[in-house]
Amino acid sequence: MRLCDLVRPSRVLLVALGLVMLATGCRGHRGDDAKSGPEVTYARAQKAMKSSNYGEAIKQLEALQSRYPFSEPARQSQLDLIYAYYKSRQTDPAIDAADTFIRENPTNPRVDYAYYMKGLVYFERQSNWMERRFNVDLSKRPPVNARKSFEAFQQLIEKYPHSEYVADSRQRMIFLRNRLADFELHVALYYMRRGAFVGAINRAKFCVENYDGAPAVRGSMKVLVDAYRQLKMTDLAANAERVYAANYPGSTKDIETKKAWWRRFL
Repeated sequence: MRLCDLVRPSRVLLVALGLVMLATGCRGHRGDDAKSGPEVTYARAQKAMKSSNYGEAIKQLEALQSRYPFSEPARQSQLDLIYAYYKSRQTDPAIDAADTFIRENPTNPRVDYAYYMKGLVYFERQSNWMERRFNVDLSKRPPVNARKSFEAFQQLIEKYPHSEYVADSRQRMIFLRNRLADFELHVALYYMRRGAFVGAINRAKFCVENYDGAPAVRGSMKVLVDAYRQLKMTDLAANAERVYAANYPGSTKDIETKKAWWRRFL
């Protein structure tokens, strides 16, 4: 018998033994995961969250909800999952998770947090990092996410006026309100340039009536004065002038009727 004939079966036996041990180890690991229980899975998720490993946290939290949907850790994990999605910039899953929690837990004492996170996700969804880096003017863009963010914060304040998130929500709503008003003014000015004076009046009036106090209201009042003049609606133009002068007394030159160049010498 040759030596090589003895070595080859031994090598095959070692490989087979290694595969068996690997399979056994994998089955044991899966068995440990399956038997770990909701508390252990939740603890793993919390550990991942504390180390800012949000991808692993999401994995553990999703596993917790799928395996133990009616456990107490699973209910708590719904809120943690919203935050983990938010931190990992998964905006759609974060919003879906917030909506699910609000729908399924309307009396939960922490449902205000779900409203706040929903508003926060939409708030930061208005622009990407490049637009923020180069200070891109967002007033020309339809404020879909700004409006949804405003609505979420508004619901929070109206339903839970004593929530710890109310103060921050109010500050964000002021910014969002100004953002919405800026867009209405932008559209009104666009209509003015196109000669669509009725459309300009409608958008300017909407801005004045719904966003009182926003910086864009002043420009909207000027649009009303100019548009009424263009339509020869003198009474309405005069009324708009009086309102403008009463609110911005030091800026009446902005709405003075401009004379033709040849009339300046008369």
